[in-house]
Amino acid sequence: MSSIVNKYLQTPTEVGVVAVGFSGGQQKDGVDIAPQALIDSGLLTTLRDDLNYTIHHDGVVHTYTKLFPTSDPPLHVSGAKMPMLKPQTVSNATEALSSQVYEHAKEGRLVLTLGGDHSIAVGSISGVAKAVRERLDKEIAVIWVDAHADINSPQTSGSGNIHGMPVSYLCGFSSAPAENPSVFGWLEKNHLINPKKLVYIALRDVDFGEKKILRENGIKAFSMHDVDKHGIGKVMEMALEYVGDSPVHLSFDVDALDPMWAPSTGTPVRGGLTLREGDYICECVHETGLLVAMDLVEVNPNIGPRDGVDGVLGAAETVRAGSSLVRCALGESLL
Repeated sequence: MSSIVNKYLQTPTEVGVVAVGFSGGQQKDGVDIAPQALIDSGLLTTLRDDLNYTIHHDGVVHTYTKLFPTSDPPLHVSGAKMPMLKPQTVSNATEALSSQVYEHAKEGRLVLTLGGDHSIAVGSISGVAKAVRERLDKEIAVIWVDAHADINSPQTSGSGNIHGMPVSYLCGFSSAPAENPSVFGWLEKNHLINPKKLVYIALRDVDFGEKKILRENGIKAFSMHDVDKHGIGKVMEMALEYVGDSPVHLSFDVDALDPMWAPSTGTPVRGGLTLREGDYICECVHETGLLVAMDLVEVNPNIGPRDGVDGVLGAAETVRAGSSLVRCALGESLL
């Protein structure tokens, strides 16, 4: 067990795990099988046996298929270039996830959400934000580690895929569309985050409309240019100084890593973090004693070369990378 004293968890030796086999925020099959692949790799066993956590997991990879509407046509939102894809499906799934995460977080245990695509962050982060407000009367800070900003609104999205929009909804920049108010209509004020407590790390593929949103709202963001310029150590110093002493939700998209380390992901972008830099980010967040929740998303075992094919790292290596990130965030150390 780590010697770091957590400042906000009532039961710091307990981890609530929600496995989310959901791929509806984007168009590629396979990300839904990632939670089981991560579990099969021994991740939860390691957290229990090596890091001495008590694991609260219902043993289910939740797909939410019973909540899917019988018909979910693309939603044409006023002013949008592209219609929102699977809007009711994503809204229903993330609402259910938000409630599951909330149930863990209100007990004061750390919540680990294994995805799934990054649209699930609407559920995981909103559930934690609500619980922390009620339990501690505090706002959470969100450290979003990703190649992409995922802060498009329906109006700025070039694809209509909701995995590119979760931060916009979490910050309240986007809300339930007039064309279908039930889409994300469940999000209430206590589910939302403060954009001034949001910090990005490892951005390198940001849409024009997203750049405008980031600049207009003064959102703190460290791109790979900043990592190259300052080094990951200095970037983490600046990022953690920015979030201060707020409870932290770490949302880590495996595509923040360079495809050399994590090729099996839906939207890989060259020029990313090394695995060691990714692990270091997680180690630094753990060392603050502020971590209250983590997402690990966008591992897709169906994508990319399989291990051993021409010596190229593939699906199993991406799963191993994702597991390493979680273990480091929860206290695994080099010495």
